[in-house]
Amino acid sequence: MKIIADENLAFTDYFFSEFGDIQHKAGRTLTHADVKDAEALLVRSVTQVNEYLIYNTALKFVGSATIGTDHLDIPLIEQQGITWSNAAGCNAQAVSEYVITALLKLQPELIHANGNFTLGIIGLGNVGSRLAVMAKLLGWNVIAFDPFETREHINQVDLNTLLKQADAISIHVPLTKYGEHPTYHLINAQALAKMKPNCILINSARGPVVEEAALIADIQKTQRKVVLDVFEHEPEISEELLNLITLVTPHIAGYSLEGKARGTQMIYDAFCQEFNYIPNKQFETQLPACEQLFKDQNLKEVLVKHLSEIYDISRDDQNLRACLKDGKVDQKAFDHLRKTYPLRREWAAHGGPKA
Repeated sequence: MKIIADENLAFTDYFFSEFGDIQHKAGRTLTHADVKDAEALLVRSVTQVNEYLIYNTALKFVGSATIGTDHLDIPLIEQQGITWSNAAGCNAQAVSEYVITALLKLQPELIHANGNFTLGIIGLGNVGSRLAVMAKLLGWNVIAFDPFETREHINQVDLNTLLKQADAISIHVPLTKYGEHPTYHLINAQALAKMKPNCILINSARGPVVEEAALIADIQKTQRKVVLDVFEHEPEISEELLNLITLVTPHIAGYSLEGKARGTQMIYDAFCQEFNYIPNKQFETQLPACEQLFKDQNLKEVLVKHLSEIYDISRDDQNLRACLKDGKVDQKAFDHLRKTYPLRREWAAHGGPKA
């Protein structure tokens, strides 16, 4: 069997080498010729699985080791008789920890804010609901908006209430342009105007959920602190935008070793089901041991002492800003950052909690 795999997927050889010939390719530049005679295609969100790529191929399975599916033309994939799978929730813990790390980097005093700080979460899927649990471990007040999900023990409000009341807002929705509640440009000029000027905005979901032009105008007016891991025109990121955003990272919020490995595990399990193999591998066996930083200490005490040791988010910010060239981020440099990213470990690997 011929298998085409994005070269940045984790542990593909461990999971798939027994099934045939794996060819590792750059996901952003995959062509029809690359996949024409392959039976399985393993991708990330940078690969547009569309008619150009998969029409009239030998493909029987497409696996995306990602939460989102907006890069997959699912009706076309199914029309071609191809089974598909994604990895919903694979990096939910990593993204939750990313958001908390970003907030504590911007305002370290939040570690002791308890109920005096309100985190607003837009989207209560795998990531949003897990972030709510993690935030409550820190004693923060949590409010959330999601027209499709109801979660016990989470205070759910309408969007306008969340925009007006939250001290920080974190976005965790898929990118949709149609239906009753589209998320494309959900955060636009009108939404930004309803937010407190000092409300921190964090987007680690999909870039176009936030209207870039409106965000630029808002920051120029309010000096709002904003954290972006994704960008509306990614990988094209302007110097103007970078200069205004408080903290930027190169689409790596979910890039923990556990998250990446879990994503590959999930499409491996789906692959085995499709081709009638018995799955017998677990990603945990491939993970190296970590220093146990938490031990019996209080969560807040450990984060105060060791958070930058666990994940130095400022390094990612500096590395992305260093990619500026001729007024914008160089695309090759952006992709290189992601390809060579030193995968961080989740708190649980250091003996800490997980949702």
